[in-house]
Amino acid sequence: MGRMDGKVVLITGGARGQGRSHALVFAREGAAGIIACDVAEQHGSPTVPYPLATGEDLFETARLVESVGGKCLALKADVRSSAQMRGVVERAVSEFGRVDVLLANAGIESFGAAHELTEEEWDEMLAVNLTGVWKSCRAIVPHMIERKSGAIVLTSSIAGLKGLGNQAHYCAAKHGVVGLMRSLAIELAPHGVRVNTIHPSSVDTPIIKNQAMYTLFSGGDPDAKLEEVTPAFRSLNLLNTPWMQPEDISNALLWLASDEARYVTGSTLTVDAGLMAK
Repeated sequence: MGRMDGKVVLITGGARGQGRSHALVFAREGAAGIIACDVAEQHGSPTVPYPLATGEDLFETARLVESVGGKCLALKADVRSSAQMRGVVERAVSEFGRVDVLLANAGIESFGAAHELTEEEWDEMLAVNLTGVWKSCRAIVPHMIERKSGAIVLTSSIAGLKGLGNQAHYCAAKHGVVGLMRSLAIELAPHGVRVNTIHPSSVDTPIIKNQAMYTLFSGGDPDAKLEEVTPAFRSLNLLNTPWMQPEDISNALLWLASDEARYVTGSTLTVDAGLMAK
């Protein structure tokens, strides 16, 4: 038996990276249905300094889920749009009858000193990484209240627990996600719905494997290479790794969303190779 047997799981940002990994891990654990949604268009976030996922990426997630025996509904949707997120929930309920788990994973990253950020950079970061999380929750919560059950996990970051230079807008959003989670945990506990956050540090996805990140970690070299900055990533952690794999986050999420964690709510779970303890 799998830990997700019979459950239906909605994942935002499901086209690649951590979202795709979550879809595959939850499908292998017996999920009756996976709904993977993603904006899946580069123009969806013009301030992001790396290519976003594509429609092809999103449908590859669906193909991979189906290759391990799962069922996947792949939908293009922007978490910044309340109408689109309501549409995703409606499609999910129509297709699978219910939604048991929300993994609010969609997020972006960009860099700059707080006083040098443009208003567009600030506004878009908050719109995707905080308001988009709230809109995703708002779309699904009435359904979970009606069913009197559900598990919601919001992807924050170690940046939701501490400050980071050149990422004030990202830290503000990720700290905000924690406040949102804590309020939702209080409001939804009487309805049998659990809400938690997960806090990764560096994960081997395009959000860290890009030139803007290499430049930041090199101290400003616009031509810095991955191999040159890998020691800087490694130096952040207690454990001997520069970054974790997406599956490391998925496995933690699996427990947090499963019935094994049935009395865990309002919690912040770090998966950070010891970064916060260093």
